[in-house]
Amino acid sequence: MTKNAIETKSLAQVGADIGLAEGKKLVQNFREANPNATPGYFIGRNIIDQILSQPGCVGINFRKCLSENNEEHLVYTGVDAEGKDILQFSVVTNTGDIEKYDGIVADKIIIDWSLF
Repeated sequence: MTKNAIETKSLAQVGADIGLAEGKKLVQNFREANPNATPGYFIGRNIIDQILSQPGCVGINFRKCLSENNEEHLVYTGVDAEGKDILQFSVVTNTGDIEKYDGIVADKIIIDWSLF
């Protein structure tokens, strides 16, 4: 999806089901062009649910990074409707107090070794 196409939608709408056949084709194309690259990542539902549960979160931003051992990983954060990372948010408690929390900046993945 091009940047212009993204700008015409709300960020919460970015992404689409492309179907198994197209997915397999795209994965195979990448693996043939990059045989030594990390094939993919697995991230568990619990952390994804925690990120998406942050107030104002409309999606998740995934960034490639390198671990201290020079292994490729992902760092991922919640994103608000303006496309900004949620690094801090406020919550009004039942007593009317405002509490500030750090946004979730997550890591920990399993390298995806599956082939569909």
